[in-house]
Amino acid sequence: MSTQDLDPSPVGPVDVEQAEAALVERYPRLVRIAYLVLPPALGRNRRVLTAHALVQRSLPRRRVPGPAVPGPRRTEDAVDPGYAYVRGEVLRQALVAGLPLRRPALPRRAQFPPLLPHVWGLRLFPRVGGADELALDQRLSRLSGPGRAAYVLRGLERQGDPEVLRVLAAAGVEDPAAALAEADAWEASDVPDAREGGPGGDLDPSGAPGAGGARGDGPGPGRPERAERVGEQAGPGGSGGGRAGHPGGSGGASPGAGAEPKAGPGAGPGRGAVPRPGRLSGAALLESDEFDPCALQARPTDLLRRRQHARAGFTAVAALAVCGALLGLPGDGWGRNGAAAPSYARNPAAEAALDPAAVKRVGPAAWPGSTRRDFSVWPARGDLAGDAPLLRRALAVWARPGSAVQSSATPGTPAGPPMGPPQLLFAGRVDAVRVVLFHDGLRAVRYAEPVEGTAGVALDFARTDGADAVGSTALVVSRAAGNVRYLTAPWVRETAVRNLLAPAKEPYVLARDARGVTDPVPSPAQARGCGRWNVLQVRDGSGLRLLTDLGELAPARLLWGRPGAPADATGPEAREAWARTACQLTTVRAHGVRSVNAWRFARQRLPEDAGLGSWLCTRAETWRGTGDRVLAQFLVPSPEVPAALAARSEGSPACGVRDPRVLAGVLWQAPGGGRYVLAAGSPDFASLEVSGGVTGRSDGPVLAVRAPAGAAADLDGTLRDGTRRSALR
Repeated sequence: MSTQDLDPSPVGPVDVEQAEAALVERYPRLVRIAYLVLPPALGRNRRVLTAHALVQRSLPRRRVPGPAVPGPRRTEDAVDPGYAYVRGEVLRQALVAGLPLRRPALPRRAQFPPLLPHVWGLRLFPRVGGADELALDQRLSRLSGPGRAAYVLRGLERQGDPEVLRVLAAAGVEDPAAALAEADAWEASDVPDAREGGPGGDLDPSGAPGAGGARGDGPGPGRPERAERVGEQAGPGGSGGGRAGHPGGSGGASPGAGAEPKAGPGAGPGRGAVPRPGRLSGAALLESDEFDPCALQARPTDLLRRRQHARAGFTAVAALAVCGALLGLPGDGWGRNGAAAPSYARNPAAEAALDPAAVKRVGPAAWPGSTRRDFSVWPARGDLAGDAPLLRRALAVWARPGSAVQSSATPGTPAGPPMGPPQLLFAGRVDAVRVVLFHDGLRAVRYAEPVEGTAGVALDFARTDGADAVGSTALVVSRAAGNVRYLTAPWVRETAVRNLLAPAKEPYVLARDARGVTDPVPSPAQARGCGRWNVLQVRDGSGLRLLTDLGELAPARLLWGRPGAPADATGPEAREAWARTACQLTTVRAHGVRSVNAWRFARQRLPEDAGLGSWLCTRAETWRGTGDRVLAQFLVPSPEVPAALAARSEGSPACGVRDPRVLAGVLWQAPGGGRYVLAAGSPDFASLEVSGGVTGRSDGPVLAVRAPAGAAADLDGTLRDGTRRSALR
């Protein structure tokens, strides 16, 4: 057999609807094939359920593509592609189901008992046949899975040897020729015993009426003649030899056999012989009711054993219910440690850190007389500050968060347990959750659990070491339905909400309750677009502050001015600049940002009298001191147009206290249609130069050079001390 003969027949393209139609129309045939290929050692009940399960799992999830380069058309390619695909999947799964489970190999889905279909309390099996069917079933059990598949394809599907080899190869059989040889040897061993009245008498093993073979007038001694050419097969989609009702069969005469009528299910292709009365062969018996898993009988299972299993199951459920009642907390539904994982260590220091009675609490009169203003002087607030079980669960989950806990931490924030008893900032009910806020000197920690039920516990960490009076002004206490609530510091006098994109619009007052929790505010961190950007405006003893939510526990402070001396972005000039660059804050969400400073480092007269453009440098400083992000932006004269991002960098000292210098450029199109490379640097630059696709040079910190469309250029500058600097990247 050549390599080409072993290539699988093309079955694509096949749509899911086409495969489903073939499966529904020929479901009994497919289930019979699976039942015959499955090993009889599984038992008749499991074989029936497994056969149905394999067929029902054979639908493709998406369209099956055809071969990239169509090969020469064969006679068997007339088979319905949908049926050919589903049949191949059924064979592949049935062969896998017959493999033994071995420890080194990963088990396959088909090797396990099927989940669906499943029948409780009944055993299902096909109708019992006669001695011929029993003998055939016993003989099939001695064949391997590929051997049974080859025998079924030849006897039940009426396929010739070349097509059997191709179908077996497509089904994943490693050695299709060996499987076919095994079926040949099985048939040859059965032929000498065939006699009138015995299994297989007067019929050859392929299901055709005997026309010699065992009588010595066939092509070989003791061997019936069998069609070797694919064109002579009469399986589904073939041109002849099919029974009435057989999938794909036409019921007509096969090629080369003339127009003689066929002789029933076992009629072989191209033989034309008429069977004599007698018992059917093994191939013909494949059509009997003994092997029909769609016509079933029902009997009860072992009733005594089932009763014993029911008692054992009831006892186990009762024991689990008693254990759950003992572990649960009366009237609360939460266990002693809530959603915490099992305890893994026992030492006095760790246990002291998890003791609710040891939690540090600051009184409300401590902060006015304190020399410092930070989280260490926040008083313990909230109507649940004395709820010991709630604090115990919060501390236990903090130390050992279970797999169901939704945990998050800003970059650079350790998520381990507290080193000692933490400070309690807040414990109370906010919206539909119970919230606990802790601080351990390095981190602010938020624990949240739903009021109803025990699912959806959240644990958030944020690094807040080195926080001053402004850095400890507020913490996020709740997020729900796109809104955010803040817990403000005790020294905050007023709170308001300002839309950063509307600088001329006055802010509206944001109410707080007696605990210091604000009303809900639409959060820009959870908004999909950038239609508005709400910021929290607070007033303390020293002035106004602007804070923005960036999706973290601690809001970020907004600043304006030179890197060495920035101020809060509350003035008119700062608000107008932030109105055009606020949407760029989305690039620093969830990055552990402590403050964001914007600085106008250059102004530039635009070509073609287009007005005066501005250059901004926005630097986001992090709590961890590393990973700072820098954005260079260009603003056209029109105040309605948002800033254009010219360059970005992470980890660069540019535009900061250590290195306040910055250089950036953009490709700009004038209102008249001209295109230019615009560049600007901070005041320390003495000259700028572009090279590459565009060349030009200018004295001073700004540059404008005419450029073609799509031009790319390299930008460099020279500082007043002669140092060369490249553009921000």
